Amino acid sequence: MAAAGPGGKRPAALALLGPAPGAPCCPHGPALLFVKTSQGTEEGRRFYACSACRDRKDCNFFQWEDEKVSEMRLAAREEYNRSHQPFFTHRQNVDRYKNFVLLPLSKRRFCQECQQLLLPAEWEKHSNHQFLCDITTAQLKSPSQLLYPLENKKTNAQYLFADRSCQFLLNLLTGLGFRRVLSVGTPRLHEMIQSKASQEEFNVRSLLLDIDFRYSQFYTEDEFCHYNMFNHHFFGGEAARETCRKFLCEENGERIIMVTDPPFGGLVEALASSFKKLMAMWRETEKEGHDNREMPMFWIFPYFFESRILDFFPSFSMMDYQVDYDNHALYKHGKTGRKQSPVRIFTNLTPSMIVLPEEEGYRFCTVCQRYVSSGNQHCEICNSCTSKDGRQWKHCVLCNKCVKPSWFHCDNCKCCTLQKHSCEKSDSGCFICGKAGHKRSACPSLSHGRAACQSDKKKGQKTRKRIKMLICKRLAMKHAIFSKRKVKNKKKKT
Repeated sequence: MAAAGPGGKRPAALALLGPAPGAPCCPHGPALLFVKTSQGTEEGRRFYACSACRDRKDCNFFQWEDEKVSEMRLAAREEYNRSHQPFFTHRQNVDRYKNFVLLPLSKRRFCQECQQLLLPAEWEKHSNHQFLCDITTAQLKSPSQLLYPLENKKTNAQYLFADRSCQFLLNLLTGLGFRRVLSVGTPRLHEMIQSKASQEEFNVRSLLLDIDFRYSQFYTEDEFCHYNMFNHHFFGGEAARETCRKFLCEENGERIIMVTDPPFGGLVEALASSFKKLMAMWRETEKEGHDNREMPMFWIFPYFFESRILDFFPSFSMMDYQVDYDNHALYKHGKTGRKQSPVRIFTNLTPSMIVLPEEEGYRFCTVCQRYVSSGNQHCEICNSCTSKDGRQWKHCVLCNKCVKPSWFHCDNCKCCTLQKHSCEKSDSGCFICGKAGHKRSACPSLSHGRAACQSDKKKGQKTRKRIKMLICKRLAMKHAIFSKRKVKNKKKKT
């Protein structure tokens, strides 16, 4: 978000009001309600847009909140949504998989263009496509390596865990005593758990919730649910929702944890709303002590989103462990300085419980009571291990806090910043109302807007109804006057 110069106005920005009752749908489920805001001005016009795609090129759904949509347009929209659903249902994909594994190795083919397992009867239709032959059982158990990653950072962002991070997470979860893992957007972790399920000593189960329907080719309805984490939408309807609800029920003392790795370009507000709803489903399992507790959770996200995550989950803390990915050019393990992976684990578990590998340089700080990276030195003044990015930070006496090693104190700005910067400092007030003392996410004006969302909608409907009645009344009066004149003219002629 660009800052304005001295005396200038900040540009307009979009604020999420959240899911609204009776919201229209696009192929990705119910749309989210947004409003265009500008600092110090009145709230703009509200509109619905796709929950999953922030780029209109990926999904061009748009509708004003107060817009009257014709029956013809609604029918066309429903038809469009149907036409953009997967060709096969989840049940059909499960049946196809059962037939596929019975085929001899020489007849197992996978179409790379359609990203689909092929049965012999379908070979002719895909004859002009590139495909893989001799698909082994090991490949079928590792679908994330068979499928092309969808790397749109704002929608799918399938940056898959490297084996190092995936194995660390699994070892950590089992060491903490969790026996059920709700894998929200973490297909690589899910398949590692599934691949070990046949081992006698391994007793961990996983349910994958993901927007990528291609995984339904490899997992049953009890192992995978087609799910949009931006609007808490289960594409499989009540049956899929019930599958998730049953999985969240902690039978025989099996502890459960949610592990999620959302697209980094996604809206934190929308994600937090969905995660809270999943936590609410867990609390509804009628287990004693769930009422005032949060479901254990690992939210894997870049460290620079820490303040945004803490706005919605104040009980969370950030771990120093650097998560790395196989198919991301920058987020790799072993790099130093600013090139280190910025992805961290945010959790509501007690930090001292999260044991990080000492062979990678992590050590336990007895004062902070948590594991930290080798470069994260304890600051005696702040009384904390303050580094966020893996480098050793330095304490600024004037700012009274630790800052990045590349930052210097600017007397004009009265804070630490990069040495090469512009001293044009923007107002530090709330972006929406301009007042100091709170952030945009906690703005009372926006909160009032959310709360009044439904009532305003009803008021708008009543107003439109009143106007319609007035128009009808005026038309009736005009018609009556015209009829009287017509009768008078006839009498004059006779």
